[in-house]
Amino acid sequence: MQQYNPNPYAWGTTATRTQVEVDQGLRAFMLGVYNNMVLGLAISALVALGVNKLAVASGPTGAAARIGNIYLTEFGRLLYGTPLMWVVALAPLAFIFFFSFRMDRMSAASARTTFFAFAAVMGASLSTLLIRYTGASIVQVFFITAASFGALSLWGYTTSRSLSGMGSFLLMGLIGLIIASLVNIFLASSALQFAISVIGVLIFAGLTAYDTQKLKEMYLYELGTPDSEVAAKASIFGALTLYLDFINMFQFLLSLFGNRNE
Repeated sequence: MQQYNPNPYAWGTTATRTQVEVDQGLRAFMLGVYNNMVLGLAISALVALGVNKLAVASGPTGAAARIGNIYLTEFGRLLYGTPLMWVVALAPLAFIFFFSFRMDRMSAASARTTFFAFAAVMGASLSTLLIRYTGASIVQVFFITAASFGALSLWGYTTSRSLSGMGSFLLMGLIGLIIASLVNIFLASSALQFAISVIGVLIFAGLTAYDTQKLKEMYLYELGTPDSEVAAKASIFGALTLYLDFINMFQFLLSLFGNRNE
């Protein structure tokens, strides 16, 4: 999340356009970003629900294992009680690295397919939340996240204030957050976890506004028409960026306000 660079991705150049064409193109570009992001979230939700349905037994009869008061099927035991859980948990990270190294060489169609595959893998990883937290609290926090994300993204899009100065600060905060999270794996401190969750919400709230403005500026200063291949790939990249902001904010808010299954 670096400070805005007039040409950080080398997506392309902007041809001479009228203001009306620019405004219409920008709206089309941002609509494409949000549409792809929402589709990604929907895929993740459906996969998480599907995996949960396969992993959770209806009762103790025939259950292979149990987490708290949740009985697991054999599939659930393999997924949550064996090293396979680490494969599922780390698979989304592998997709992020793949995107980082291959995005510039992908076609727009390949990038979209890879993004949706990533969303499906992330959904499998997020299925653990359906075991750790009650369904009602997950739904409640999801809508809180959606409302907060929408307001922050709208502010980032409409504000005339440059948010580029936030980039380095948010990046440093994110690195510190990752380090603190790794340390707390060993400390298991509830107080530190609370602080991590609060700071995490603030960081990804800032990133939501910052990334939205950065996408707007990317279109205005770098891209051609919204129908071009370059703009289509940028739209997928933008959807991935905002998707990650949403998912992380959701998880930190759920850590703060979610009701755990006993």
